[in-house]
Amino acid sequence: MTEQLRPVESLLDQVDLNTFRSVMGSLPTGVSVVTSITSEGEPRGLTCSAVCSVSASPPLLLVCVKHPSATLEAIHESSVFAVNFLSSGMADVAKTFASPVPERFEGVPWTQGKRIAAPVLHATVATAECILTSSYLAGDHQILVGRLVHGDVSPVHTPLAYWRAQFSEVTSHSAA
Repeated sequence: MTEQLRPVESLLDQVDLNTFRSVMGSLPTGVSVVTSITSEGEPRGLTCSAVCSVSASPPLLLVCVKHPSATLEAIHESSVFAVNFLSSGMADVAKTFASPVPERFEGVPWTQGKRIAAPVLHATVATAECILTSSYLAGDHQILVGRLVHGDVSPVHTPLAYWRAQFSEVTSHSAA
């Protein structure tokens, strides 16, 4: 006999925060720092693992940023942001930008982007300079869609990854 499925509404709020984090932490992700600039020229940034390509034509990506956030305010204010894909050895940078310290850029080398004013960190795997095209509220986050206006890729750095609450390095393997 087929078991009756419960109505969808009765399934809501069945998963606690620890279960959600355990499930989502089982998917390894790249580690990025999303940056922007205030109208006063002050850099803002935060660590972000929710980054995804959306479209190749036009070139769009998305990032998810928890609100409230000074970085989110700067992105909405300036309409620009950069995604800095961190390289192995940059776990301390990821931790700093994930912390509540106000001076996150102190001791972290960066320059202004080539096409936009958002900070571009040095020694990353890649950077994507973006113009904000849309923003959507989703739970306690904003989904920001940006159009790439410039990108750089390092041929020598390897990416930093995050899996089950730990940083790890990605190594390449030749195809067999």
